[in-house]
Amino acid sequence: MRNILYILFLLVATVHSQEKMTTAEAIILKEKIKTQAAETKTITSDFVQYKHLDFLTNDIVTKGYLAFKMPDLVKWSYVDPFVYSVIFKDENLYINDEGQKSDVNLSSSKLFKQLNKMIVNSVKGDMFDDNEFEISYFINKKYSEVHFSPINKKIAKYIKAFHILFNSNGDVVEIKMIEPSDDYTRIVFSNRVLNKTVSDAVFAH
Repeated sequence: MRNILYILFLLVATVHSQEKMTTAEAIILKEKIKTQAAETKTITSDFVQYKHLDFLTNDIVTKGYLAFKMPDLVKWSYVDPFVYSVIFKDENLYINDEGQKSDVNLSSSKLFKQLNKMIVNSVKGDMFDDNEFEISYFINKKYSEVHFSPINKKIAKYIKAFHILFNSNGDVVEIKMIEPSDDYTRIVFSNRVLNKTVSDAVFAH
């Protein structure tokens, strides 16, 4: 009986830890984030990435550094426990795996261009397109949380949903990309700096 009560307590705590926003609250949050995104020209940030796979006991944890520059330059630099970088640039994906370089042209695939656009927009937090997503708004502890579920079935085969956490300023503090299998990648940002000069050399490949 005690174990059953404990499980019920956990379920109730989980439900109450995340409350749905009112329509008015959602409108205010959306406008704040869109204003912030429109004013954002560059982003630099440290991050910790947690890759959750159902068959593994523990998440795979990696650490790195993000650089973003308008309109669509993004670099993910992993530094621990391995050195690896991924650059989205000019509709290409450039990979540097400890000196072993490769690239993928995304321009020929409308699907991958859309996925690339989603990843770029998720960094800014600006994914508020009712034609592309079903959008739900929540209050999660001290943060606001927005869930974006792709409407396009082809996209949904790759990404089930984006869950993005925002602080009171409208900055992205966490991105969770959920796969159809319910495995997910969770990225937690820290030391995030907006509109600092970022050289194009950062995105050299």
